[in-house]
Amino acid sequence: MKLISPAKLNLFFRVLKKREDGFHEIASLMQAIALYDTLEIALASEDSLTCNHPDIPLDERNFIIKARTLFREKTGFDHPLSIHVDKNIPAEGGFGGGSGNLATTLYAMNQLSKLSIDEETLRTWAGDLSSDAPFFFSSGTAFATGRGEKVASLPPLPSCALYLAKPKGKGLSTPLVYQHCTPNVHPTAPKILLRKNLWGMNDLEFPAFALRPDLKEVKKTLLDLGFQTVAMTGSGTGFFCIGDMEPPLMQGIQFWKTTFLSREEGQWYVV
Repeated sequence: MKLISPAKLNLFFRVLKKREDGFHEIASLMQAIALYDTLEIALASEDSLTCNHPDIPLDERNFIIKARTLFREKTGFDHPLSIHVDKNIPAEGGFGGGSGNLATTLYAMNQLSKLSIDEETLRTWAGDLSSDAPFFFSSGTAFATGRGEKVASLPPLPSCALYLAKPKGKGLSTPLVYQHCTPNVHPTAPKILLRKNLWGMNDLEFPAFALRPDLKEVKKTLLDLGFQTVAMTGSGTGFFCIGDMEPPLMQGIQFWKTTFLSREEGQWYVV
């Protein structure tokens, strides 16, 4: 089977407090977008994982392998699988590419095994490996709490003119960004998050900009170009930019034009 594995944005991201387990309590409005990897998964005579991108690890560091191992441990389904991934989502950008691959693999293995495991269970399993992965079992628009694994689906958001921007080169370490983050003490309700004029608040921008001052300059330049809203997604280093613009040009910055993406109940994401 051939499935898309979409990226995500954090349209709003608050870090509320440090938890006793070492994670942080967060509140975020999350949105799937039509920038995606493609996974081809089939029953085979032996396990294999291939990728079009030479820098992607194909061992236990890869979330696809982690998902395959987890599904087998939970279900006993051990039929060999051939998996190929075409990577389009940039790594280390805060776009959730690896977490989306994880969720997509669990969904695909559930279909291929014909075990008919409910999606709430798959979502819980995904949360064992990644805070972002449970989101992809939502409608594509969701309010995330806890460390991100508690997900409540929301109605689709109106479409808008949307670009992604990411500086070329290596990104930031998510644990390092969190280490330098001062949690915000004010919780935020879901209805507040849906107010478009509040999109773009991200408590992780402050530590990210302290670690990488060049990112602050990138945001300023993007705003100077005329975008209405510019904000880092997740722990960066990628930004989402809202505004009806001509394709922008900035030295050292990659851009992608995209749209919001929703998922119909009972099926995976399609474009």
